[in-house]
Amino acid sequence: MRLFTHNMLQCNAKGVTMGYPLTIEATEVEALETEYNPDFVRNLVPKLDWAALLAAAATLEIAGLPAELTPELMEDDATMRALHHALMEVNVLAGVLICPQSGRRFPIVNGIPNMLLNEDEV
Repeated sequence: MRLFTHNMLQCNAKGVTMGYPLTIEATEVEALETEYNPDFVRNLVPKLDWAALLAAAATLEIAGLPAELTPELMEDDATMRALHHALMEVNVLAGVLICPQSGRRFPIVNGIPNMLLNEDEV
């Protein structure tokens, strides 16, 4: 699971109103180099919840992201490369995602988060 994917996931269990952002407990993480495309990364930025991304990056000990992404930093190659690395190259292979409200744990297996709910949670 890439952090770009994590940034969009939330717990939709019955009764949960604050199911975002999910906390990551990773047991296996890999970094795979992918082709860097700064325009692609810039186009992703408006879709991101920056605070959630920073929290996830801190949990996975990913350095290099600024506390705030200014228009000037959007043009800075080092910042865009750090963002590319965080969003596209870091892959959580195993672990769990945890709902901040209910504590519900969603497993991550082979890089795929299982967000399916039990019948009583729907």
